[in-house]
Amino acid sequence: MLILDKTKLYLRRCMKLIILCIIPIIIIIGIIFSTYKPTYSVSYNGKFIGYCDSKSKLQSKINDYTQNGDKENIAFAKIDEMPQYDLCLIKRDINTNEDEIYNEVITSGKAYYKMYAILENDEEKMYLPNFEQAEKVISELKEKNSSNKESISILEKYETECKEFSSVEDCVSKLYKEVKPVKVASNKSNNTTTSKTVQKTSSKSVNLGINFITPTTGTITSRFGVRSRDNHKGIDIGAPKGTPIKASASGTVIHSGNRNDGYGNYIILSHGNGVQTYYAHCSQLLVSKGESVQQGQIIAKVGSTGISTGNHLHFEVRVNGVAQNPQNYVYK
Repeated sequence: MLILDKTKLYLRRCMKLIILCIIPIIIIIGIIFSTYKPTYSVSYNGKFIGYCDSKSKLQSKINDYTQNGDKENIAFAKIDEMPQYDLCLIKRDINTNEDEIYNEVITSGKAYYKMYAILENDEEKMYLPNFEQAEKVISELKEKNSSNKESISILEKYETECKEFSSVEDCVSKLYKEVKPVKVASNKSNNTTTSKTVQKTSSKSVNLGINFITPTTGTITSRFGVRSRDNHKGIDIGAPKGTPIKASASGTVIHSGNRNDGYGNYIILSHGNGVQTYYAHCSQLLVSKGESVQQGQIIAKVGSTGISTGNHLHFEVRVNGVAQNPQNYVYK
């Protein structure tokens, strides 16, 4: 009984001592947090640039800018380094400056503007901010039967400097060319010469009955037809490695692999009636032979495999084995 009493007395003394120790600690912590607040010290390129309350929110905002830009025509941006964050305590009267930090980081990067050039005979003439307006220019020139309608095309561009944009009306007005009549002499029995008019016409692309979509975003770096080194059977669309490649139309995969024929990793889709599309030099193939794919489905990623000088998609349209100009179908 005596031992039990001594034990209880000892425990009471220990509890009092613990309480006496905890109370000052709580008071000290209360004083610290009433005077200071936890935050992140932010450094960029080895230089202190401010404080932020939420590391994740600020970094997420910076990441979104690098991937999607922050203006209508900035497609993406490249930033060499990301800011460094260190958890610290600062006085509560010191304000954080997330907006200033964000602006300093993004202004140090390189922004790439997305635009659409209207080409006449492969020469850049005017620029528009989106593909819908560029398509409208082409459509209106065809409706007006402009004599140069077959030589007008669209080029998607990414540049570090934004071009001056024109309106659809200005583009149509400046690019329109009236069809000039050609006089053909004909002799009549009275030996007087009269003339009749004949309009110049251009051969049109084969009507496949399929509405194709552009297989990837990027810049056309090489066009269809005879080049200095070969007869190019498709178009090359330059884009960063890993850019998604979409099926231009619904179909069946009849090839997915590498045959060591210069195309590297590539896919062939069959769309029926002898129509096929080729997607070459891929870094990654995402579908297998025999699969059915839907238009717009991501089937591969841009790369530089096979005989290639840089990351791009080589895209072909073939009808019964004969290569057609893809621009007649995806950039018309």
